[in-house]
Amino acid sequence: MNYSDLEFVSDFDIRNYKDNWDLFMNTCTRLYLIRHGQVVNFSTGVLNGHNDVDLSGRGIRQMEAVAARLKDEDIAAVYCSDLTRSTRGGELVAREHSLVPIRSSSLREINFGAWAGLTYAEIQQRYPGTLEERTRRFIDYRVPEGESIGELNERVAPTVKGILGTHQGRHVVLVAHGGVNRLILADAMNLDLHNFYSIEQDYGCINIIDYYQDLAVVKLINGRPSTDF
Repeated sequence: MNYSDLEFVSDFDIRNYKDNWDLFMNTCTRLYLIRHGQVVNFSTGVLNGHNDVDLSGRGIRQMEAVAARLKDEDIAAVYCSDLTRSTRGGELVAREHSLVPIRSSSLREINFGAWAGLTYAEIQQRYPGTLEERTRRFIDYRVPEGESIGELNERVAPTVKGILGTHQGRHVVLVAHGGVNRLILADAMNLDLHNFYSIEQDYGCINIIDYYQDLAVVKLINGRPSTDF
């Protein structure tokens, strides 16, 4: 994923850009990147992917907390996937700003194909060896009837780039999924996609990324709306 060759730099590195600091500060686009709330079948341990499951009561409360935390921010737009768990969260956030969430199927979670609706134990039983194969070929291994991490990246990246370009210099909310969020964060921090699962994304968490002309600064990862910012 590459959003105009953005790269993550530390606070020390930012000082090296002091000659252009005003330019960077004046063109900052802030992305509030949210994972949807807890889903109704969370306790089963199944992979949902493109399966359309709703939020649980707790999941709704989590997204209400996110919406309350962002209500005083100057939000230009709210984006979400077209899956119910993402859309409902997007609606709760957008309502506080008199906005309608913009839905996109390209922001869906990874397509788990034949694995969708199964636990890891069931996958191992029905499709022996496939979990190990995915571990060995993490980026390009395509789940049977589904997609690979690389293909997910190719699907998500252009949409996010378009969102950032459309709302340059503004604040935008994206209510998405664990896999989608990890790709966006990994890109902002210039991490290899093999580190995909090293980034935690709890239900209802908030991430903040500030995009400048030539760099991205991650301000918050996996934050709780009530305590972390």
